[in-house]
Amino acid sequence: MRARRARHGPATDSSLSATEEFIITTARAGAGVTKSLTHGPSHRGDQIFRWVVRAAGLVILVLLAAIAVFLFVEAIPALTSDKANFFTTKAWDPDQSQVFGIAALAFGSVVSSIIALVIGVPIAVAVALYIAQYASKAIARPLGYVIDLLAAVPSVVFGLWGLLWLVPDLIPVGQFLNTYLGWIPIFASTNQTYGKSMFAAGVVLAVMILPIVAAISREVFVQTPTEHIEAAYALGATRWEMVRMAVLPHGRSGVISAIVLGFGRAVGETIAIALVLSASNVISIHILDPAGATIAANIANKFGDAGGIGRSALIASGLVLFAITLIVNFGARAVVRRSSREKKA
Repeated sequence: MRARRARHGPATDSSLSATEEFIITTARAGAGVTKSLTHGPSHRGDQIFRWVVRAAGLVILVLLAAIAVFLFVEAIPALTSDKANFFTTKAWDPDQSQVFGIAALAFGSVVSSIIALVIGVPIAVAVALYIAQYASKAIARPLGYVIDLLAAVPSVVFGLWGLLWLVPDLIPVGQFLNTYLGWIPIFASTNQTYGKSMFAAGVVLAVMILPIVAAISREVFVQTPTEHIEAAYALGATRWEMVRMAVLPHGRSGVISAIVLGFGRAVGETIAIALVLSASNVISIHILDPAGATIAANIANKFGDAGGIGRSALIASGLVLFAITLIVNFGARAVVRRSSREKKA
């Protein structure tokens, strides 16, 4: 039997069972399909597409590097002529006394963005959960359109709205916070004057980042696997327990990414903050006092009248803003990566 198999080969052996013949035929057919997939036109298309997307990714990296190099080169004249410490000085007078620093501006940028995140993110996530898991289709679709349209409103519109309507209406809110929560330093007013404060700037920024965070979070929540939702209900979970056990864990990385985008939107806002915030280069934890400044608003206010050193100093402040954004993005990526590893484990 073995001699005859060696002589004629397995394909012509009449003693092969039907199962063996089926296995051999399937293996040969699979090899032919694999060969056609790896050597046919589709394989060349995959290679071309791979190189195109790789080139696109490299273009993004090159652009970031070019922006960083440009900002650094243009900032050198100001950094070399600064008579004070650029990172610890609060004053900003590069053209006259050549004494200027980024301390107050960076503080105002970060604080106003944090206020915006504290106010806007919970509302945005709640809106996203309502649209994705609670609202009927008749309500969810138009509400989603309205949220998306808010992201298209120009910054100057938010700035004018904040200046003419929001700031005056926030004065009673500031008085209330100072009266009942004044024992907390951030809500204590030092001069009982309210208006164009860091708190008002944070509220305007919260409204501006709300559609971004809500839209991204909604898309992530909608993509929660149906199996996870049905499994939670099968265990006897209520609607909120299902959201807590299935929807929120699945959308954690997406929500973090949305928060990072919202922070980038807030920290780089110019016109709205320039209209709403009373520009003064001070560092104060009292967010209800009309004081403070941000990097982006300072660039918008000073660039037109700045001299040579002044423009270089503004570009140097833009370099600091660029670095802050990169640090926040890298930190968020680390959090998302760690969250993904914990989910797989």
